[in-house]
Amino acid sequence: MTLNFDLHRWTRDWTAACHISALEPLRGVAVLLPDNAQVALFRLADDSLRAVGNIDPIGRAAVLSRGIVGDRAGFPVVQSPLKKQAFSLLDGRCLDADGVRIPVYGTRIGLDGTVFVANSPEIRFGYRPAPPTLDPDSAVVAS
Repeated sequence: MTLNFDLHRWTRDWTAACHISALEPLRGVAVLLPDNAQVALFRLADDSLRAVGNIDPIGRAAVLSRGIVGDRAGFPVVQSPLKKQAFSLLDGRCLDADGVRIPVYGTRIGLDGTVFVANSPEIRFGYRPAPPTLDPDSAVVAS
């Protein structure tokens, strides 16, 4: 039995951010992904990790990593330092403006304490979206 296991998939799917000890509780750090997307990485009071897009869609600046971390009704949020809108760290929705969202990224901790952030919001531990396929009957890429 032969297994097709790609050991180097981690470099395509996950970016090493820092060691867990470098993250202070209730503080954020900015992480630059290989595609130049910016992610705000947070260590919460319960030592869980959350990562969301660093760009504030209302203030249009890369500032969410410097936002105020707290909770609303028991749900973790980050409040933008610019215009003070709160964004859920669970699903990325803005709690103060309907229809506004930020991307949510997966996180994981390696055995040595290294914190990894997913390179795309679609990547989760144990799940990787299938690559798009080319439809042979047309020049359209199907997903």
